[in-house]
Amino acid sequence: MSLSINSPSSMPTNIDSGSSLKVAVMAKNQQKVEGQMAMQLIEAAQPQPQPVGNAGHIISTKA
Repeated sequence: MSLSINSPSSMPTNIDSGSSLKVAVMAKNQQKVEGQMAMQLIEAAQPQPQPVGNAGHIISTKA
């Protein structure tokens, strides 16, 4: 059985054995994890919204 997958030209495009299929599935899972990590990094880098009004700016100096 031969299975064609979409992949970069540096990777083989035909999978002929069970172990090759397992490697392809593992590679796909790794790409998903790396994509999620990249999205988390992008979201963390976005500027945080500024507070509205005086909330958090007033400091009580009474002791």
